[in-house]
Amino acid sequence: MPDLLGLVTYGTFFLVFAAIFATIALGLNLQWGFTGLFNVGVAGFVAIGAYTSAILTAPDYPDQLGGFGLPIVVGWLGAMLAAGLAAALVGLAALRLRHDYLAITTFGIAVTLQLIALNAQGITGGAFGLQFIPKPFESLAGKGLAWNALYLALALAVLGTLYAALERLVRSPWGRVLRAIREDELAAASLGKRAAAFRLQSFVIGCMIMGLGGALYAHFVGYIAPEDFLPILTFQIWTMLIVGGSGNNRGAILGAVVVWLVWTLSGGALRAIVPADQQARAAALQIVLIGVLLGAMLLLRPRGLLGEETTVSRHATPSTESST
Repeated sequence: MPDLLGLVTYGTFFLVFAAIFATIALGLNLQWGFTGLFNVGVAGFVAIGAYTSAILTAPDYPDQLGGFGLPIVVGWLGAMLAAGLAAALVGLAALRLRHDYLAITTFGIAVTLQLIALNAQGITGGAFGLQFIPKPFESLAGKGLAWNALYLALALAVLGTLYAALERLVRSPWGRVLRAIREDELAAASLGKRAAAFRLQSFVIGCMIMGLGGALYAHFVGYIAPEDFLPILTFQIWTMLIVGGSGNNRGAILGAVVVWLVWTLSGGALRAIVPADQQARAAALQIVLIGVLLGAMLLLRPRGLLGEETTVSRHATPSTESST
């Protein structure tokens, strides 16, 4: 029975992280999958959300770094607002660029934010991070399986709400404009669509979702530090989206679960096989394994496990449908 209880507890722990990663992947899918925005600064916007929510909700301890002690829901709203504001400021300049240049700019911004978190010790705790981040339901369920289950239900509720909202958005005229911009911006502009405004809207909304994902992470773990938001996080989220299938919200969620499962199982296998004195080096093999998985998916299933759904007009001819 203790082994079974431990397995169930770990299962809920695993699923909470999968739901958090899926939330972040949905934000990236809106940017890349539907709009074609190459954002390589995912970790930076996740960090903004995590630190904002932590600072707003952590108690104000007199003998150590504290926060404002606000309700957790305020912290989550603040995380989305802060990430969205940062995205708007970045987007006004960076979205004038294309493809490689946009990727370099967003990557540089993410690294800059990570260095700010590392050096702004009076605000972020520096290398020591922020502790005592409040956890919802802790007064009711304590710790362990009961609390993990409640937080899992909350994370799934957030994920389900986001999925439903994004599905309505991308299937609306607004979403069709995003696809048009992704496929041929000049053609979309010739129809009177302000491509720059739509790109900025997609970028801001996607980053707000990433900020919410960061807040979910902070309040689940209860402690955050700059090392939690290294570029490897961006690599993980991109891999999840590509494996699952960009341009498909269900694919983004599925990819998050699959890649996180591979990451978790490979880490456990390496810890069991590799000697203790080589664990640090062996950890890099996880990244190699995910890279191999990503390469295999690009070769075998370039559209991912669940590719983008093809929409066909009702009045399309049979020849048009077959070509689509």
